[in-house]
Amino acid sequence: MFYRKAKISDVESIHGLINKYAEQGLMLARPRTMLYECLRDFTVAEDEGRLVAAGALHILWEDLAEVRALAVAPEYVGQGVGRVLVERFAQEARDLGMPKVFTLTYQPGFFEKCGFTTVDKEDLPHKVWKECINCPKFPNCDENALIMEL
Repeated sequence: MFYRKAKISDVESIHGLINKYAEQGLMLARPRTMLYECLRDFTVAEDEGRLVAAGALHILWEDLAEVRALAVAPEYVGQGVGRVLVERFAQEARDLGMPKVFTLTYQPGFFEKCGFTTVDKEDLPHKVWKECINCPKFPNCDENALIMEL
């Protein structure tokens, strides 16, 4: 398995992977525009040249970053690929001096196994919600909020 920062040529694969899960109600869909605008946030996993996982670490403020859009191809689920991406994001956040990272997810069990703790969404700073205005589920968010202290 090879992990690296995403490239422009990865956008279609990332888009397909994320939106395949979104169609099943397992994560939120992401438009291509968001992927292009936030491409530098993304890290991908490749197996023999094929993109098999992707996710992003998005900086929100001086003390908070978000792990978002984490998706692993179904045939790679349970093989530790997602965990390695989360560990890479946590290390990247530490390297940047971030004291904590959070995630909003429909898969809280996975993130708990990675060291995150469930919190009440209302306990997250208001700046977290600035992008939620564009979500089709706003203001009735049904994702779980989790945080990891670094």
